[in-house]
Amino acid sequence: MSLNILVIGGGIGGLSAAIALGRAGHAVTVIEKDPAWSVYGVGIIQQSNVVRAMDQLGVLDAFLDAACGFDAVEIYIPDGTRVARIPTPALVEGKPSNVGIGRRALQKVLGDRARDLGVEIRLGLTVTTLDQEQSGVHVCFSDGSDGAYDIVVGADGVYSQTRAMILPDAEQPEFTGQAVWRYNFARPDDLDALHVYNGPIGAGLVPISADTMYMYVTTPEPDNPRYPTQGIAAAMRGKLAATAPQIRALAEAITDDEGVVYRPLEGMMVHGPWHKGRVVLLGDAVHATTPHLGQGAGMAIEDAIVLAEELSAHADPEEAFEAYRARRYDRCRYIVEASLAICHGQIGKGPPVDNHKATAEMFAVVSQPI
Repeated sequence: MSLNILVIGGGIGGLSAAIALGRAGHAVTVIEKDPAWSVYGVGIIQQSNVVRAMDQLGVLDAFLDAACGFDAVEIYIPDGTRVARIPTPALVEGKPSNVGIGRRALQKVLGDRARDLGVEIRLGLTVTTLDQEQSGVHVCFSDGSDGAYDIVVGADGVYSQTRAMILPDAEQPEFTGQAVWRYNFARPDDLDALHVYNGPIGAGLVPISADTMYMYVTTPEPDNPRYPTQGIAAAMRGKLAATAPQIRALAEAITDDEGVVYRPLEGMMVHGPWHKGRVVLLGDAVHATTPHLGQGAGMAIEDAIVLAEELSAHADPEEAFEAYRARRYDRCRYIVEASLAICHGQIGKGPPVDNHKATAEMFAVVSQPI
């Protein structure tokens, strides 16, 4: 049965949902509040389960063409010594087990595929009211227009407006005491893996193209400060003064204030229902994770695939939503809690976590079928 579906949010999760639902034969409209549909200019890690998911979404070749594949993770201790190189098994035969990709490149791959499937994407639009009836949802939009939909999917992030509308008493995002900084660099020829540096200031190097990599840095920020754009490159350099020699050397090239992306880290797990009536949530709207295991986007993409599968398997949308949550809850909760444990270990709010062990365990978990 073909449904008329509204997806709220044009990010990775929302576009993945649009593709999965469009491939299943549904009519899909995506709305995105940002009229410019802007995306950070840095990269993102997509691990083996995401490579598999991109194959399931039918975008693998375009995804890999826009990305940089690698098949290992290297772990370094604070003095810069490499202590492990962990091979990461591929889940799609003949393809890389992981990739780094620019966020803008990833949005283009997903957006192009959604439009190819006939998905309508409307920018600069939010929902003002959701009125549920037994047979559907009547939606009023911020431009004064309205529409009737069989179901609505809230993929609008950690501060989800949709979650606030349907589940006002659900858990809220909590600041962790840590933040992440990101910056692009020229990629050296010998960077053929994700490099993870442990320590109170965590850092990582991720290849995202033949000539580009990005650095991410996690720092304690107990007072949750806001850094003005002017001078933020110098602030990022200062955070790296006591890190491994390799990271300190790279830090000298952090000079462009506009190139620094800074984000406080927040986490959240909705333990109750993920839907109300014919409105359902996915991705960060129900399980926002810190980036320590590189799985935030991966969980949202998997959500999208499972949601489409369960809607195809059930005539009743609410039964489909319950089955979707049942398949996703344990895996997403594991990622949220294991990532937060690493975060807390780095800033002294919990015992230190062995990144080598945590990374290997994570790959074992996400390699399982979704």
